[in-house]
Amino acid sequence: MTTSSSPTPTETTVINGSMQAAVIAQYGSPDVFEIKNIAPPQVKADQVLIRVYASSVNPIDWKIRKGMLKLLPGQKFPMVLGFDIAGEVVATGVQVTHLNVGDAVYAYSNQFPGGAYADYAAVPEKVTAAKPENLSYPEAASIPLAATTALQALRDAGKLNAGQRVLINGASGGVGIFAVQIAKLFGAHVTAVCSTQNIDLVNSLSPDRIIDYKQTDFTQEATSYDLVFDVVGSKPYSACKRILTGKGIYVTTQPDPKNYLQALLTRVLPGQTAKVILARANRVDLIYLKEQMETGKIRSIIDRTYPLSEIAAAHAYSEEGHAVGKIAITMV
Repeated sequence: MTTSSSPTPTETTVINGSMQAAVIAQYGSPDVFEIKNIAPPQVKADQVLIRVYASSVNPIDWKIRKGMLKLLPGQKFPMVLGFDIAGEVVATGVQVTHLNVGDAVYAYSNQFPGGAYADYAAVPEKVTAAKPENLSYPEAASIPLAATTALQALRDAGKLNAGQRVLINGASGGVGIFAVQIAKLFGAHVTAVCSTQNIDLVNSLSPDRIIDYKQTDFTQEATSYDLVFDVVGSKPYSACKRILTGKGIYVTTQPDPKNYLQALLTRVLPGQTAKVILARANRVDLIYLKEQMETGKIRSIIDRTYPLSEIAAAHAYSEEGHAVGKIAITMV
């Protein structure tokens, strides 16, 4: 008679067979994507294996693909990109306690370079939460990276409080649409900056004021703000200083050397502060966002949806910079 033992925390759950994935074997244009059959990921003790039904495109995805972020660790060819996941749990590691096989979930992969553009993805339970019940899988997949970035930029980096004035530059993009809604949820006075053609959409998010950047340079106005969140990176800290209050905060999503230098300098000087936001995937924020989605306080906006087979076209469209809201990818 033999006795079986549970896997130790270092062991993995082995999933047999193959899966379809969008793979890149070199840096380059969207044409470097290949749809291939590869081995599915193995599930570690703290992970869940998700049958991916939808993902989405974020600018970081095509920046990795183009080789713009080569200095970041974890880049080894062949690569499967994509950080946003929505799907169903099909296997769990021995340390998983909150999720079960069959659960509908969404996740923000914390593993570089993501791994979501595939039939299956293995991610830690700590970056996975139950999917908002009122959202489709593509809608849910539009949330994790973008909404987490907006939430952490406003709440953690920007220290935004009720009654404060915040300007969001790039209000119609993937992060911007969530930033406007979250800032309003926090009770802030929100000024949203977008282009002429996107005014109606941004207005539906209920900002207090909209600025058409094609008509007005907000950095030259007399209005001052407690927080400027530059989602698109078109207005550096040096241009926004004059519209910040004495202890105002400037937050950008653009991780370039100049922004990091400004952030370092303002940390040691009194007065205004510049910060670069790099969102951290976590289950707690996904649960918070789920609750706001289910109560209708925040909504998802999808511009276009592409099947995985057209991932190259989806990346090309994202790179044009004209997407309003998110670009979803469906696997089935």
